[in-house]
Amino acid sequence: MSKSYDTYIFDLDGTLLETLEDLAGAVNYAMRKHGMPEHTLSEVRRFVGNGVRMLMVRAVPFGEKNPLFEAAFATFRAYYMEHSLDTTRPYAGIPELLAELKRSGKRTAVVSNKFYAATQSLCRHFFPDTIEVAIGEHESEGIRKKPAPDTVIEALRQLGVGKENAVYVGDSDVDIQTARNAGLPCISVLWGFRDQDFLKENGATTFVAAPQDILTL
Repeated sequence: MSKSYDTYIFDLDGTLLETLEDLAGAVNYAMRKHGMPEHTLSEVRRFVGNGVRMLMVRAVPFGEKNPLFEAAFATFRAYYMEHSLDTTRPYAGIPELLAELKRSGKRTAVVSNKFYAATQSLCRHFFPDTIEVAIGEHESEGIRKKPAPDTVIEALRQLGVGKENAVYVGDSDVDIQTARNAGLPCISVLWGFRDQDFLKENGATTFVAAPQDILTL
């Protein structure tokens, strides 16, 4: 891939932000609160990628069939909204990347399967001047979560641009599928929640090992 893009659509968790410890903390708080077994960081890493409800489906024994599932999920959500900034931080080089994209006149957005309020809050906190649009999960309004293309389409709509000269940047198989479904090329980052072999097995073709590499593709 050798091309200059005008619009960059980013995944959030595992791409721009290292959120794993705070997600795991909220999962394990809910587990303790409802008498369920806790999970290691490696286990939670495998659980993420399809939104927080699916994260908890994977974390709670027997998932949604567990009679305590909804209570545990509500506990998780409430705790995470209070503790989403405990250890979460941008990956090294991300603020500089976003600043350079802005200086170059590029358009930027975030699309995430994280619930809408958390996505908005994190982007306002960490990227108030460099991320123009942040779309979180809000299927209740008819925008399906990734890998459906809906969040990408909505981000492009809010930016007021088409998908020509746009690129999707993410760290997971869900991101590869989302880009494909939206008709965008995909850049897969190697500092996130999935390794290169896994990404290759799921169709990734373009990789970056550091944020600045995105500028030189």
